[in-house]
Amino acid sequence: MSGRPSPAGAGAGSLPNRAVCEQCLSLHPVEPNGKEDHRLRTGLRALCLLAGLAASSPAAAGDWKPVEKIVTYAISGRTGIELYRSIGENGPKIGVGRAIAYTDFDLKWSRNYVPERGGCTLAAARPHLVITYRLPKPKGTLPPETRPRWKRFIDGIEKHERVHGALIVELVEQIEAVSVGLRTENDPKCRKIRAELTEKLAALSQEQRRKSREFDRVEMSQGGNVQQLVLALVNGG
Repeated sequence: MSGRPSPAGAGAGSLPNRAVCEQCLSLHPVEPNGKEDHRLRTGLRALCLLAGLAASSPAAAGDWKPVEKIVTYAISGRTGIELYRSIGENGPKIGVGRAIAYTDFDLKWSRNYVPERGGCTLAAARPHLVITYRLPKPKGTLPPETRPRWKRFIDGIEKHERVHGALIVELVEQIEAVSVGLRTENDPKCRKIRAELTEKLAALSQEQRRKSREFDRVEMSQGGNVQQLVLALVNGG
């Protein structure tokens, strides 16, 4: 499976596939003095296969909510630079580097394809979405002088990841909007409609990728929000 987003699977009756969208920040040593040659590099790995399951009863459009949860990984240290170095040693491996934090999601669909009058109508499409934010968490209690710096850092990182979560929710809402009510003629076995739906969802998936990458580009650029969060943590700014 490649690292590029794939269009949502429109078939019914298939096994649910795991959909993963990871927004990754590669870690590199940060000089305590915050020299200008420090760079933050980003990597994006999105493996988005949105599976479909046939449903026996329709669900109202928009009648769903995502499940959001936070999963932490342990780091150690008493100062900002020690905590950041520990992130570099213990953060989740993404590609060739490690991430500070990332967001992934598990998306399954219940879809009701109705063959009628020689054609096929997608009468209902209900998503089941779980978004997981993976964040670092220090072991034990931090010294008083480090606590506010860490809180500022982790609050900012979580806020960044939740924007990615919001983009995922937006994508799912758009998929729902183009799915429900879709109809194809001369399609008694509901095959053409799956191909047409897959084509529509490919465009939506590509746009979601573009938005996510543009957000990361701005946030992680030289002087961007994420870099400022890191420098404030390690330098005490």
